Amino acid sequence: MTTVTIKRLGHLGDGIADGPIYVAGALPGEVVSGTLEGEHLRDAKIDRPSDQRVKPPCSHARSCGGCQLQHASDAFVADWKRDVVRQALAAQGIAIDLDEPITSPPQSRRRATFSVRRTKKGALAGFHIKASDTIIAVPNCQLVHPDLSAALPMVEALGALGASRKGELSVLVTRTDTGLDVAVTGGKEMDVALHQSLAELARDYDLARISWDDDIALQRRAPILRLGPADLTPPPGAFLQATKEGEITLIDAVHQALHGAKRVIDLFAGCGTFALPLAQDAMVHAVEGDREMIRALDHAWRNAEGLKRITHEVRDLFRAPLQPEELSKCDAVVIDPPRAGAAAQVAELAQARVPRIAHVSCNPATFARDTATLIRAGYDLEWVRVVDQFRWSTHVELVALLRRDK
Repeated sequence: MTTVTIKRLGHLGDGIADGPIYVAGALPGEVVSGTLEGEHLRDAKIDRPSDQRVKPPCSHARSCGGCQLQHASDAFVADWKRDVVRQALAAQGIAIDLDEPITSPPQSRRRATFSVRRTKKGALAGFHIKASDTIIAVPNCQLVHPDLSAALPMVEALGALGASRKGELSVLVTRTDTGLDVAVTGGKEMDVALHQSLAELARDYDLARISWDDDIALQRRAPILRLGPADLTPPPGAFLQATKEGEITLIDAVHQALHGAKRVIDLFAGCGTFALPLAQDAMVHAVEGDREMIRALDHAWRNAEGLKRITHEVRDLFRAPLQPEELSKCDAVVIDPPRAGAAAQVAELAQARVPRIAHVSCNPATFARDTATLIRAGYDLEWVRVVDQFRWSTHVELVALLRRDK
């Protein structure tokens, strides 16, 4: 038996003691004992708990791998996520005051990927047990919207219809304004019988759309999400913000950062999360590498009223970033890259001297790296806001304003 004192929380949510020794589910200040296997303490027992430890709100918290931090108080998680951003910036020599994170409420996730396997009696749907390929049912999940929890029987029905006997279906369910949008991957090959069964299932569960391995199998009505005055129908499986509350927070922050701008370039625009609301006040040029997402954005813009012009192009911004002469045509930029950041595009932004940049990120480390590049080029980091729409997870998002005189 090994006993350790937890010194800090790691970026994956494990408690870390001297060594380092990693202890899943432990918090800083706790004294923990267990069996040491390499760098990990197994079968850990909390001998002296932290005053920040709370009873997890979900009955599946100990086994389900969907959440990492339900055993910690909301105040602790908020401070920890703010400190993750602060440390990432400090590593690049950047210091700035950070307000308390804006956190999405429980049961607000509007999309979730369920795993489902066939069983002798039908199918089992849910999330994976931590560090396992075993599926656990989560009928009273405290993370996802109740409409998604209520969809578990539908997901199991999909598994019974379309999963192979040895394989596993991945079923992405998105709650839209017009019903559930379902995207299935890993299923059997589509045939007439399966298509007919899916049509019956969609009718029985009143689904808006079912996609099968990226192809739309059937659509009873368009799955619609409202963005500003526009109605967006995203392509199957397209990136969307995880919660409506988080989306609104990010859009409001970008609006504040770019207020008064007349010409905006939206880099890594996706389906138009920022481009469509920004077009209420500014002409927008949207750049995105995925052709189907650009098509969805364009369709939403063309069918909306009261929006200024949105132009667009399909472009791989990692291999072919916009050049300074292209960027100089605007007076503001919003950039929302994936976790890898946008080092190549930011290098061109630094030369373009665009007056204002709204920088949205889902990775504090690459955000800090790219922000440091802009600061060296003469930008001032005016503010940073931490947004926690992935409640009870280790995931951190943020939005910032960088400004310089042109």
